[in-house]
Amino acid sequence: MIQSATGLILRTRPLTETSLIVHWLTPDFGRIATVAKGARRLKSPFLGKLDLFYLADLSFSRSRRSDLHTLREISLRETHSALRQDIRRLRQAAYAAAFVEQVTETGTPLPAVYELMREFLVCLCRQKLAAQTVFAFELKMLREIGLQPKWEQTGLAAGTKKIAAALTQSDWLACLRLKPAAAQTAELRRFLHGFLIFHLGRLPRGRAAALADEVFADQPSQLIKTRKPVKNIPAQPGEQEATENQYMSKLDTKRHDRCAESSPSKVRRFRREMILTIR
Repeated sequence: MIQSATGLILRTRPLTETSLIVHWLTPDFGRIATVAKGARRLKSPFLGKLDLFYLADLSFSRSRRSDLHTLREISLRETHSALRQDIRRLRQAAYAAAFVEQVTETGTPLPAVYELMREFLVCLCRQKLAAQTVFAFELKMLREIGLQPKWEQTGLAAGTKKIAAALTQSDWLACLRLKPAAAQTAELRRFLHGFLIFHLGRLPRGRAAALADEVFADQPSQLIKTRKPVKNIPAQPGEQEATENQYMSKLDTKRHDRCAESSPSKVRRFRREMILTIR
């Protein structure tokens, strides 16, 4: 039986030398997996239409024997091209996809989760990167699956509780207009880290990478220009106290230049790694 749907591509992986398995998030059928036969051939009708976080209209033949269906046709609606130009945005999108896959079951209609994921990708493409965007996605997802925190029972500071409640209830633009203090951001990050582990059993893959750039994302140029010694940074044995420039250089080496704009090659490498490792 041939069915039609609108879906977001959460991940892809090779099946054979010519075929591809595509995992979708749809509002009417939930998460589904399809086989795109011949998609890796140069003359395939699917060429250039199946990539991470593409939004498309699709038709597929439902399998009676398994959960792996056959993709028939596809018509692109949105490619979210900004994600392929900045590895930091791609990491946050990848974390959101991993979150959705961990907390949902295949074949279950998820219109609210689909809409949340779609809006999150649009926000990533059009708005400035911010830690509260990731926190807002986590909190909104927890609300959708019935695990919303009861803030009055937590030990968070009053200001942090207000920020968390606003992130849960507000739209994406309103979330970005919030200006939490650094201490509030750190407190909410720690709380959600423990909350997710306690209720989900483990953190969704990629959370650390999705939030790693927020430390220096706001004012990287100011940190690079200063020449004063860095305070409260423990020196390694045998090393002298590092200057700000030296410290930033070490961070760049260890964190793969996360504070700078990533080159297209880094984005492509990250996408390949994600496709091959998520199985």
